Amino acid sequence: MSFALSVNLNKIALLRNSREGNYPNVVEHAKSCIAFGANGITVHPRPDQRHIRPGDCTELSKLVKPLADVEFNIEGNPFEGAIGSYPGLLQIIEQNLPDQATLVPDQSDQLTSDHGFDLEKTGKTLEPIIKKLKDLNIRVSLFMDPDIKQIDLAKAVGADRIELYTGPFAAAFGQNNWQSIFEQHANAAQHATEIGLGVNAGHDLNLTNMTEYRKLPGLLEVSIGHALTVESLELGLKETMTRYVALCK
Repeated sequence: MSFALSVNLNKIALLRNSREGNYPNVVEHAKSCIAFGANGITVHPRPDQRHIRPGDCTELSKLVKPLADVEFNIEGNPFEGAIGSYPGLLQIIEQNLPDQATLVPDQSDQLTSDHGFDLEKTGKTLEPIIKKLKDLNIRVSLFMDPDIKQIDLAKAVGADRIELYTGPFAAAFGQNNWQSIFEQHANAAQHATEIGLGVNAGHDLNLTNMTEYRKLPGLLEVSIGHALTVESLELGLKETMTRYVALCK
């Protein structure tokens, strides 16, 4: 079984933003990742623009759109409106028309995404947003915990895919309980596939724990950024990408 590797560029943008200028260049880095085998590029713009900026989304969209075998994925909180020069996630998505929009329930002040949607609370509000994005021919994925009831609700509100939040699996990997967490993810993935949802996954996956997580049934895509960036410092980007691509194939 093979699945797609989408490279998240947030940490490259964070490094760039620590100095004046455009170094490292996010678009050029994306080109390198694609050349080394990436099947997708992921970005997660936030209102504080601490890493990916709206302009990056535009430039990356221009890069990826002509490429038949590479997808552009924009993720973030769909309830964030315009703040200052930040136009809001939905406007960024509508302006750039990515292949996939991954909707995530994080808040502006969160360091990183750390939980899936509770669709009993937000499902009705998400439903028209999902329909609008699908009407624009954008595939919609919802960031979810491996909870069967919540996954059923994801199907009910119109999502095309779910992205399983893998943070707890990654944190437990190598300890006594990681297999039980993986089994929970496997059951959730199997159920999602059976009810017609595609399965993506992401958060803190790396070259070590991917040796096991790659066995998830029905897995279509992983999104990896932080670990891939850190591992590239030791191994180099080409070698790191080569190892990830081999795991995904």
